[in-house]
Amino acid sequence: MAVPALAGAPVLSTPDTHIFEEPTPAVDSPGVPRLPDEQIAITYEIERTVKEIRDGRWNRIALQFPDHMLADAPRVFEQLSRGLAKAKKAQTGGAGAIEGQQNGTAAVGALREKLETNAGLEENKEEEARLFILGDTSYGACCVDEVAAEHVDADCVVHYGRSCLSPASRLPVVYVFTERPLDLEQTMTTFQSTYPDKSHKVILMADIPYSHHIPALHKRLEEAGYTSLFPTSVVHNPSSPLPNRTTPPDTSNDKSALLDWALFHISAPPTSLLLTLSSRVASTHIYPTTPSAAATAPTAEAANTRMTLRRRYALCTSLSTTPVFGILINTLSVKNYMSILSHVQKTIAAAGKKSYTFVVGKVNAAKVANFSEVGGWVVIGCWESSLIESKDFWRPLITPFELEIALQDDTNRVWTGEWSGDFTAILDDAKAREQKAEEKAREQRAEEKTTATTTTNGTNRTNEQEATEDLNRDGDYDSEEESAPPEFDLRTGRYVSHSRPMQQPTSTRRSVQPSSSDDATGSAPASNALTKRANGALASVNGVVSPGAEFLRSKRTWVGLGSDYNNPESEESGSGSGSGSGSAHAAKMEEGRSGIARGYRVGDDAQKH
Repeated sequence: MAVPALAGAPVLSTPDTHIFEEPTPAVDSPGVPRLPDEQIAITYEIERTVKEIRDGRWNRIALQFPDHMLADAPRVFEQLSRGLAKAKKAQTGGAGAIEGQQNGTAAVGALREKLETNAGLEENKEEEARLFILGDTSYGACCVDEVAAEHVDADCVVHYGRSCLSPASRLPVVYVFTERPLDLEQTMTTFQSTYPDKSHKVILMADIPYSHHIPALHKRLEEAGYTSLFPTSVVHNPSSPLPNRTTPPDTSNDKSALLDWALFHISAPPTSLLLTLSSRVASTHIYPTTPSAAATAPTAEAANTRMTLRRRYALCTSLSTTPVFGILINTLSVKNYMSILSHVQKTIAAAGKKSYTFVVGKVNAAKVANFSEVGGWVVIGCWESSLIESKDFWRPLITPFELEIALQDDTNRVWTGEWSGDFTAILDDAKAREQKAEEKAREQRAEEKTTATTTTNGTNRTNEQEATEDLNRDGDYDSEEESAPPEFDLRTGRYVSHSRPMQQPTSTRRSVQPSSSDDATGSAPASNALTKRANGALASVNGVVSPGAEFLRSKRTWVGLGSDYNNPESEESGSGSGSGSGSAHAAKMEEGRSGIARGYRVGDDAQKH
């Protein structure tokens, strides 16, 4: 069959009717108007930023903007560049003028000035500052994006907008909170209607962009007659009883004293902060900063976190019987994130469960849904981003603090209503428990040493007696494992037999260790290969149950090419039975077509198709 000649080049582009719309929604600026050029220097603190960059002697500076501030990024870049050039020129000119005054002879002074000017040019050429705009953050906008900054080999990061103030691990950071305006008159009116008692103990707190209004508001309220107010100030300490804020003096030694204080918060705080404050202060009222069409002052609503806490506790109890956990690394910049990762892995392993570690960027439901073996996820991030409240995820996502509750025994699990997103306290508690355990172990070793030096009836135990006691102890342990109360899924009420898959089977634990006589006969050691699953048993590796292998065997419907081929035994049995089903045979390899796209040759036939 002849192929007609092409009149022109084929159309390889996609027709306009097949173009899909971009599913990513546009960024919604949260009430931040576009600033004029003269306001940029004030809002983004250009002068202070230039001074800190010059004092730090940084040459490569990364400018990190949140999505809703990227519209101002070019103008901030331009003003910072002009400010740095102006500051360097002023410093060079001032040094030259001072040197000129100190010269006694005009000729010598001119020569020295020329030499110093040339040296200064070379030095300035080496120290020329370069700015880089980070257009997209690798993780949350509240965290410093050291990953993107290291791509441009930055010496420091200038972070704009609200921040979680989590300590960075590698690079120095200059924080610019981009102050936002606030109507103090309306704020005072709302505060007075919320707290009519002027002797009420109230803490004044605001979101990072509004925190600079707290001193002025505090002064006005004191002039209005309020006597028991405490204005907070920003500190870089997420582990504080009031995260990243100062606390009243009488609560520094006793955290429970904060329960005597109410809290007035300006602007809606993140959910993690609300849950943290719910168990630390008496009450929390939130003053909204979103623009409203009403002429009256907005009302401060009381924060209610009961339903959120109940939902978080329900997630913890539902994961108590989960055999496989996934660990999501949602940050590479927060200090000590590797320490909390190691702690989480040890905690899951100590509970007899399996864990898999994943490094992801911005977490979404599509990413984590690819791993159906995982029954629950532990998010390791900053104290704000580690809490993910969404119904779009197939499996629950919890924090390291909630993991500690989920893995507790039913008799020891007590929900006090306390919640924390900062993992520094978890590491401190774990370190304190390790020190206490080490002290107890040293005391036990000292007691055993004292007991060993004391002779009883002048006789010593034989090796056979010691082996018998060890075997009895192992038997008691096995008996305790078998007589342990069964575990049930609180959601379905069904018995869960694989809640702790990483524990060794009872038969493996009870097996007697090979003696010296067995070694002499050359008996083979236990195999390290993947063992075949027997009826009623789970697949295991090295004598330990493997959840991944078991899931692959029992629940995966497709396990790869050639999965329809079983083994030679089944092939022989199938051929002997004469069934002729051929289910045990692998597909025969056949030679496919070859040639270019407009002409094919099949096999040895030279004819084109």
